[in-house]
Amino acid sequence: KEMAKILNHPRVYAFLHVPVQSASDSVLMDMKREYCIDDFKRVVDFLKERVPGVTIATDIICGFPGETDEDFQETVDLVKCYRFPSLFINQFYPRPGTPAAKMEQVPANVKKQRTKELSQLFHSYNPYDHEVGERQHVLVTEESFDGQYYVAHNKFYEQVLVPKKVEFKGKMVEVDIYEAGKHFLKGQPVEDSKPFTPSITAPLQKGEVSGLTQVNTHTQKHAHLHRVVFYQVLPTRLSINLT
Repeated sequence: KEMAKILNHPRVYAFLHVPVQSASDSVLMDMKREYCIDDFKRVVDFLKERVPGVTIATDIICGFPGETDEDFQETVDLVKCYRFPSLFINQFYPRPGTPAAKMEQVPANVKKQRTKELSQLFHSYNPYDHEVGERQHVLVTEESFDGQYYVAHNKFYEQVLVPKKVEFKGKMVEVDIYEAGKHFLKGQPVEDSKPFTPSITAPLQKGEVSGLTQVNTHTQKHAHLHRVVFYQVLPTRLSINLT
């Protein structure tokens, strides 16, 4: 409940990194993790319910010693179920001197194949398609690598590419989302809307997170109610570990 409260705060990005590493309880036990897959699902399901639109990122280790085909399939099924928009896939490599290095290793070709299969699954879906047609406020922070756009972020820390106009840099801009890629959205600035510098609306209390505040209300596709969304900047992204 406390984490949901934080993520719903108007000065915090609704983004959370919850590392699952494997969806097999057997593998998690071998990893000496102090949680099971049901714990992970309970956390993610709760946050999705209490923080609408929250971005959940996770990471997975392919080929941990002792991982069977059945264990790996459980991980594949988890990704299919949650369709994580941000997924870090790592192939296991034994580190000398660690307990895992002394365990029976998964063959290198099997680890490589599992990593490839999971990567292909991740690239088979687009998690942002549902946002096309939405109107959002985004904070413009930097220039894109190719220099063609400015990069902005919305409440859910999703990258939104906007036209490269000097007056947008460091400003809050209202945009209509017209395209969704695998790792980004593209937004067209609303014609009658003027970029503005976000500001803190009230003095911060001791212990509060610093940030910027802006409120936007719009109707999301396939929803029956208006959703109030808060957009602002956070110095760093939050992460949580189930251990």
